[in-house]
Amino acid sequence: MQTQLEKPKLYNPITSVSYFWRKTLNIFEMEVRKLRHEPMALLTRAMQPLLWLVIFGQVLASSRAIPTGEFTYIEFMTPGILAQSALFISIFYGLAIIWERDLGIIHKFLASPAPRTALVLGKGLAAGVRSATQAGVILPLAALLGANVNWNPLAIAGVFFIVMLGSVVFGTFSLLIAIWVKTRERFMGVGQFMTMPLFFASNAIYPLSMMPDWLQVISRFNPLTYMVDALRTLILVGSPSTFGLGVDVLVLVGYSALLVWAAGKAYPTFIT
Repeated sequence: MQTQLEKPKLYNPITSVSYFWRKTLNIFEMEVRKLRHEPMALLTRAMQPLLWLVIFGQVLASSRAIPTGEFTYIEFMTPGILAQSALFISIFYGLAIIWERDLGIIHKFLASPAPRTALVLGKGLAAGVRSATQAGVILPLAALLGANVNWNPLAIAGVFFIVMLGSVVFGTFSLLIAIWVKTRERFMGVGQFMTMPLFFASNAIYPLSMMPDWLQVISRFNPLTYMVDALRTLILVGSPSTFGLGVDVLVLVGYSALLVWAAGKAYPTFIT
């Protein structure tokens, strides 16, 4: 008797998108659960930005060496220090997947049917949660130091969104570095090498107008520049955006999409 062949399953874009986000949230939830086991890590990570605000910020504020317009230097640098904190947390996030490879966890991920980009994006969003917790420390401290912080709920929600988005950029960039170097020792060296140029080639602690022309050109390609610009617009009352808030978001989304795609393509090669 002739058997009836199964009809091929038709591609359903709605189902595919739903499956992608479900797997992304599964990875995200798994990563966020790790925070319950290391609450002290969040506090210790807050120490560096606190030192920047309390010591570095106070010294430069008294010297009046950097022109910041109508804002005090503490106000000017607060968004930059929040962006710096997100950068430093996210850029070393790739270290975790080196441990996961050594423990055999990545082999299990790759054996699952989950899209590779979902695995990468889930980890990037988890890096965003770790970074966003810093806003709960930095913003109140800046207010105590005299900064006129915009406490409008929509502005605060925008701050958390930008921190999450920027962390996805630097978190997935970190994953790409980890996939490339493959060892913890090399990763630490490359990660430390990358953080300082990204930080100082941005508008985090001084305005773009103070930079030499060649550095201003480089800063336009630095995603941290757009992250700081968006945070400064949202955190400070009456602060105009250099590029436009919409442009800042589009640039960060574009970098996120490109890096998630690239890391998703490279992810399976990590175990070879």
